[in-house]
Amino acid sequence: MEKHIIIWRDVQIVITFKPDTFGMVDHIELRAENKALLPVTDTGYRSHFVNKGTVATHGGAAAFVTAWLDHEAERIGWSNDQLSLF
Repeated sequence: MEKHIIIWRDVQIVITFKPDTFGMVDHIELRAENKALLPVTDTGYRSHFVNKGTVATHGGAAAFVTAWLDHEAERIGWSNDQLSLF
């Protein structure tokens, strides 16, 4: 198991990465500081399974999550303005 901390668009995210979970997939967990909204979760938490080796192919957990967040933010037109709803 690996743990990483990244800052993505001013949000601190703790990443837990478990390669080869169940002998067939990789598992990524995201926990955003203060349960901040992210383009992949409305609660600040996300558990996600990907094909075994996918994370390594993308340069590791931090690089994979950063690319995933960037891709989803662009795809849905997400912005940091969505962090403050009130």
